[in-house]
Amino acid sequence: METLDILIIGGGPIGLACGLEAKKAGFSYLIVEKGCVVNSLFNYPLNMTFFSTADRLEIGGYPFPSIHPKPNRAEALEYYRKVADTGHLNLHLFEEVLAVSPQLDELYLVSTSKANYKAKHIIVATGFYDIPNLLNIKGEELPKVRHYYYDPHYYFKQKVLVIGANNSAADVALETYRKGAEVTIVVRDPELGSIKYWTKPDLENRIAEGAVKAYFSSRLLEIREEEVDIETPDGVVTIANDFVMAMTGYQPNFTFLKKLGIELSHDALKHPTHNPETMETNMPRMYLAGVVCGGMDTRVWFIENSRIHAEKIVNHITGKL
Repeated sequence: METLDILIIGGGPIGLACGLEAKKAGFSYLIVEKGCVVNSLFNYPLNMTFFSTADRLEIGGYPFPSIHPKPNRAEALEYYRKVADTGHLNLHLFEEVLAVSPQLDELYLVSTSKANYKAKHIIVATGFYDIPNLLNIKGEELPKVRHYYYDPHYYFKQKVLVIGANNSAADVALETYRKGAEVTIVVRDPELGSIKYWTKPDLENRIAEGAVKAYFSSRLLEIREEEVDIETPDGVVTIANDFVMAMTGYQPNFTFLKKLGIELSHDALKHPTHNPETMETNMPRMYLAGVVCGGMDTRVWFIENSRIHAEKIVNHITGKL
């Protein structure tokens, strides 16, 4: 059985950054990803544009050329794929980590869907895009309810209800409206939330002119095959509906983190325990990297400010060894 210095769980941008740092330091390493390379980015909306500029998304010293002020999904996929290829990263794709068990010889036994490995150190860089925050209302299990959004063309001439007040909800509302959908947006708060500065005025103007119907200080009560109930300040409103786009955010796989032995805070944010200087968790020689560090507080860490985690971790491992 192969014994590695470092095994990295997750092949997103930060997982790749960790692999590049491990390789530069001369460690034996392996990146294991349950999907395709940068799987979360692959599942982003087709027309998604990053808030960050290209230079803020760079890893490993590889320049990220972009023809736009803010790169889009297609450019990001091209960039990170090229980095993985040019950097000759040791990367196993479509291989899911099932269990990580500490051994008596200060190694971890890692069991995946395809093989077993032993590793001295584990880096968990699993992100938070796989598990949506549910509404927990009647009818949410219907096929018409979507927590992920890809292409607006699909919703041509459909009655679309968008739930949310931030970037994802704004993008879905505007893009589907411009492809011919009849769009209604439901916002829990009295106003729109944190939205990209070039998008927010557009949505506000569409709402003001009545092109997009908005219910503020409201929430969805029930979903049925052909209609939905909305609780508004003026009472319950029932409207016809074909699709519900629940852009309510996502969360890390807390079950997996606890299975690894990583402790979570007891408050609603469920912060995974780790040392912010070294990124080491309560499990010895097991580290966190990237957005997973924030728990439910998913607006704290992004690619641009968590790239440094890779260097912190490898520097700490170098000191240990």
